[in-house]
Order: sequence, then C-alpha cells, then structure tokens
Amino acid sequence: MITLRYLLLSSFVLLAASTSNCAYAQHGKADSLVSYVSTAVDDTGKVKVLDDVAWEYIYSEPQKALIYANQELALATKLHWKKGIAMAENSIGIYYNSQGDFANTLAHFLKALKLREEISDKRGVASLYCNIGNVYRNQDNFAEALDYYTKALKLAQEVGNKQLQAVDISNIGIIYAHQNNADKALDNFTKALKLNEEIGNKVGISTCLGNIGLIYCTKGDYDKALDCYFKAVKIDEENGNKNGKTRELNNIGSLYIRQKKYAEAEKYLTQSLLMAKEIGSKSLIEDNYVFFARLDSAQGNYKQALEHYKMYIIYRDSITNEQVREKNMQMAMQYDFDKKQAAVQAAQEKKDAISGQEKRKQKILIAAISGGLFLLFVIAVIIFRSLRVTQQQKKIITEKSEQLGEALKSVKDSITYAKRIQQAKLPKQEDIDTAFRDNFILFRPKDIVSGDFYYFHKNERGIYIAAVDCTGHGVPGAFMSLIGYEKLEEAITHSNDPSEILNQLNKRIKTSLKQTDNTASTRDGMDIALCEVDLLTRTIKYAGANRPLWIIRNGSNVVEEIKATKKAIGGLTDDNQQFETHEIHLNSGDAFYIFSDGYADTFSGKTNKKLTTRKFKELLLSVKDTNMLSQKTFLNDFIKEWQAGTEPVDDILVMGIRL
Repeated sequence: MITLRYLLLSSFVLLAASTSNCAYAQHGKADSLVSYVSTAVDDTGKVKVLDDVAWEYIYSEPQKALIYANQELALATKLHWKKGIAMAENSIGIYYNSQGDFANTLAHFLKALKLREEISDKRGVASLYCNIGNVYRNQDNFAEALDYYTKALKLAQEVGNKQLQAVDISNIGIIYAHQNNADKALDNFTKALKLNEEIGNKVGISTCLGNIGLIYCTKGDYDKALDCYFKAVKIDEENGNKNGKTRELNNIGSLYIRQKKYAEAEKYLTQSLLMAKEIGSKSLIEDNYVFFARLDSAQGNYKQALEHYKMYIIYRDSITNEQVREKNMQMAMQYDFDKKQAAVQAAQEKKDAISGQEKRKQKILIAAISGGLFLLFVIAVIIFRSLRVTQQQKKIITEKSEQLGEALKSVKDSITYAKRIQQAKLPKQEDIDTAFRDNFILFRPKDIVSGDFYYFHKNERGIYIAAVDCTGHGVPGAFMSLIGYEKLEEAITHSNDPSEILNQLNKRIKTSLKQTDNTASTRDGMDIALCEVDLLTRTIKYAGANRPLWIIRNGSNVVEEIKATKKAIGGLTDDNQQFETHEIHLNSGDAFYIFSDGYADTFSGKTNKKLTTRKFKELLLSVKDTNMLSQKTFLNDFIKEWQAGTEPVDDILVMGIRL
C-alpha cells in the first residue's frame, strides 16, 4: 500500500538573496548569472550571485546546484560572513534532500539555523524551521514536523512574508493529509495556492496544485485531480522545474492505474522515471518503480512486477529511515566524542610509556612465541607432505561442495530477497496502532516467506482489517499472497461492504489466475476474515471465507464465534459466490480476534498432537484480562514451547484488537 509520504510534495525555502542591485539582475537566467560569477570580485555580492545560481539549478540540474553552493560556502567562509554561510548551508541541505540523504540534509539545515539565530534573522530562522520540519516529515515524525511548521508560520506572519506563509500552510496541510483529514488538508492547500498566486510564485503554485490533485484523487474525483496535475506540469515546464514535473507525471501515471487506463499509465510513469534518473532523485525513482510494479500486477505481468519490486526495495533501502536515525544520533553524540578525545590521547600516551623492564619481558615473550610458531610451522610442513597423496581427491570434493554451497546460497538469497519484498507490502504497525490503541499481530512464517498475510486500510468510509491464509506456504504461498494483497486492495477501492468486497476478490483472483471449471485449471485460492470497524459506534461488519471471527466480551468467560461462509476465495468457488455480512455491536473493553488456521494446527513436540481450536480458545480466555501486547507475548511463548522439537507445519497469523 502506497502511503501519502511517497506522493505529497513538500515546499522547501531556498533563502535566495535579493540581487536587485546587481548588474545581471535584468537577465534573470542561469547563463547570465554564471557569466557574472566569472567576472565578479570576491565579496558578499558574489556570494549572493552564487546562491542565486544554485537556486536556478536546484530543481533542474541538482548536481550543478551543489557545485555552486559549495563555491558559495567557500567564499562566504573566507569572508567570515555568517549570513552568506547560512545561505550556502541551506542550499546544500536542499540538494541532499533531493537525493534522499536526510542525515546530511538535517546536518546542513542545523548549521544554517545556528548562524541565523546568532544574527537574529527572523525570516531566515522561519525558513529553516520549515525546512527542518520537512526532514522530520520525510522520516514519518509528524509531531516534530508539525511543531516546526507551526513555529515557522508564526515567525513568517510576524515578518509579513507571504511566500513563507504559503509554504508553511501547505506543509501543515500535508500533515493533515497524513492524518487522513482530507477536508482540512484541502483547505490548507487552497489557502496556500491563493497566497502563491498573489505573489506570482510559480514553484509554489505547481506544488499546491499537485497536492490538491492528490487529495481529489483520494476522494475519487479523478477529473479534478487530473486537471490539477496537468496544470502543475504546464507550470513546471514553463519554469524549468524538473523535480516538480517528475512528481506530477508520477501522480498522473498512478491515477491512470486506478482508472485501469494502463497504456496511459505506462506512458506517464516512463516519462517520470526517465526524468527522475536524469536529475538523480532516489526518492522519485523509488516512487516510480513501486507504481510500475502495481501496473504490472494489475495487468497480470507478475514476473515483471517482481523485478520492479526489487528495484523499489533497492532504492528504498538506500534512503532507509533507520540509517538516517543512526546518522542523526551520531551528530548528536559528536560533542561527547570530541570531549573524550583528550582522555583517550592521555591513555594512549600512558600505554606507550612502558618501562625498560617491561619491554625486556615483552621481548622474551615475543621470542618464545616466535620459537613456538616456528616449531608449529615445521610440524605443519611434515603433515602437509604426508597428505599430498590424497590432495587431488580432496580438491575435487571441495570444489563440488563449494559449487553445491553456492547453488544453495543463491536459492536462499533469492528467497530472502523475496521476504523483503513481501514485508514491504505488509501494512506498518504504527498505522494500525494509530487506529487501534490496544492490538497485537502474531506473525510467524513457517519458512523464510509466508503464505499468510495481514491487511489494513483506512479511508473516509471506515477502517478495514483482514487476516488472510493463502494456498500453500513458502515461496508458492508468498507469491499467492502478493497477488491476493493487490486484488484485495483493488476490491476495497470499488466497494465498502465486506461481503461485496469478498465477492469482488473472488472474481478478481479467478480472473487473474485464469481459473475455470477445466480440470487443468489451477485450484489455488485463499481463506480470509475481513472486518470493517466503525470506532465511533463500536460496530463491526464481518464477512469471512472459511475463517471465523471470535469475540470475547468484557467480563465474559465465553468465546463468541461468528461463523464464516464455507467457501474459499478462488479455486473451485463459483464466480458468483455470495458471502454473508454479519453486523456486530461491541462495548468498551470487548475484544475480537481473526486468524489463519496455523496456530490451532501446530503439532506438539512431545505428543505429536495438534493444539486444536478448543485449546486455542482456552488459551485466549486464560489471558483475556491482560492487554493485547501481553496476550501476544503469552501466545508466542506458548506456541514456541508447544512445538519445541518438531518442525512447524504451517504459517501462523493471529490478530487481536480491543475496542
């Protein structure tokens, strides 16, 4: 599932200096600016010009922007001009952000912020608050991002700068979008658009249009979304904003996938990918590959979809948040490191100051060790000569073993890579935690990859959560799970009733796998428990295909079971099979559970008997009064001890939620 982080476009502030008094100002183009740089004297005016050159290239040719920003930094440092140094650090930070290197981005922004605060530059501080907020937003730290955006907006209003206000309002709208508050997001984007139009800021206008288009897209108003996207593309083309144009082409392609206009989708995604590679933006390349994978999957090209997912994982891992957090921690620890250097150096000097007597002891010890090593060497030579007769045979055996080992390693590496792809498709735990404060997911694949998967989706209609058990496990099951995930997501976009969603899912699986009544047709499919949850009314709409819903009400000692329709999804199931929807009202403190059959079917390592559904219910009742995380720990520890000494026979998936 693609989140808004990959689609919404943040507004950065470049802090370009005013150059109205410079000789080149009437030209306003990169070539005239560069020409002026080559003849200008080394003073603060030249620093401003270099910053403007970086501005001209930052969205079209980022590498050139970095070159001029570094020249700007060197000259400003030579002149001891704090404002110029801050301008350069900010521009360099924006370059690193365009490359997805958030650690370096934050480092340069913080340097610039310190200098702006030292010279009491409110406008500069406001701009950097905004930019730092974007870095935190890119790491999904929305609370920190919103704090910086709010501080930035307050300062921008104090200094009366409409451009900064527009940027901050737009970025606050992005936070609302991430919180699934489409109306507030749209209101903020519209306000920001109006401000940008008042001041004629074309980059800001195209950014706002793109974000407004995305909100319309999430609302299902595709015509308005496309109108916004194409307007933004036109403005970006006129303004030479390759970064913005690349993003909008990507948005257009993704929208056409939703509309099943696959030829148009491929056209615009191809253009976007080529431009993303041209400007070297890893994050935009990543976005394009993941949408190509969705396009391939929608058309049944699963082999090509897998290749595109591999490329998506490669680029995603290159800008992973975990590496960013480690680098940010290193920056925070740098002061302590510098402080301890003197102590380390003193310890080293003490170590070097060994007395003459200790040195003599060391020489004797070294001589003894050397003699011993020489003796071992002589013994090794004797042994080596005695074994030369069988050397050739051992060589052949070793080569064959290595070949077999390499083959096995290649297979395992491929399966491990497939695991990363499968995990990338699973919903984020933090998204589920945001919707349900007390929940757990116990997920134990039998092999490296799994045929079970869990699903979570939240939109304006409600919250959907599902536990899915696909045919088989291991690699075949995992491949089936990828198909199932895509088809379930498609079905949910076309209906909001669980039974109709399962009807749609059944048809889409059978169509995708070309399943018919022919005996040669595949019989693969899946079992599923799907719930639509309304948190306000504490109402659950449930539909199941061979997988039930269990409820333990607050204070009760009974597991209430809502039975599923006794038909699978896909396989031999009729194309027009209907699945029943059950509507259940829960009270505060009630809990419900959905799961695959893996937990109950686990064999004991001592008795070689299955756990059984009855025993599974007893286990849940024994921990019903504890929180969900404690229940997960108990179930996980119990099943590990239960199956100790025997291999698992199936994947295990159990999901519990307390309202």
